[in-house]
Amino acid sequence: MSGERMRLKPGDALIILDVQRDFCAGGALEVADAEKIIPVVNTLVEEAVAVGAPVVASRDWHPPGHASFHEAGGPWPAHCVQGGKGAQFHPDLRLPERAIVISKGEAPERDQLSAFNETRLADRLRNLGVRRVLIVGLALDVCVLETALDAASEGFETHVRLSGARAITAEGGRNAVEKMRKAQVVVEER
Repeated sequence: MSGERMRLKPGDALIILDVQRDFCAGGALEVADAEKIIPVVNTLVEEAVAVGAPVVASRDWHPPGHASFHEAGGPWPAHCVQGGKGAQFHPDLRLPERAIVISKGEAPERDQLSAFNETRLADRLRNLGVRRVLIVGLALDVCVLETALDAASEGFETHVRLSGARAITAEGGRNAVEKMRKAQVVVEER
């Protein structure tokens, strides 16, 4: 499914995934061109605030020695360690004061790629009357993908804006788009 750009309105939520220092230039798990999404994301934050749509910002918030780290046999270098500089949101990201911050990856023995994975986010959004979500952030082929699939399976009309996301690899990004479309996620090409 490819769709027109979703215009945020009441009943929607903006979900921003992991725009943290460790995923940006010079970070422990740098995603190429990650900073290029920040103006897109900030514009969407302004749109959401203007119409009263909730803004959700997820963050990896790993304890030292997390199961996903190389040192513990995981696939990733140590990143977004709780309280560390790399776990901070990118300084150019302009989150509203009332943003809902979702911490994930806190359990030392397993990863949580999706912002919906054991965070009660679906319930919180339903309690706010949300029916549609627009997802942006990092990385398209990991946490954006898993969050979009979970949002769709939770019954939310789910949109992902590619101009507001970046993948770790081009192939991973293409595969993620294919998986999302199969799950009826609306992938906005621009």
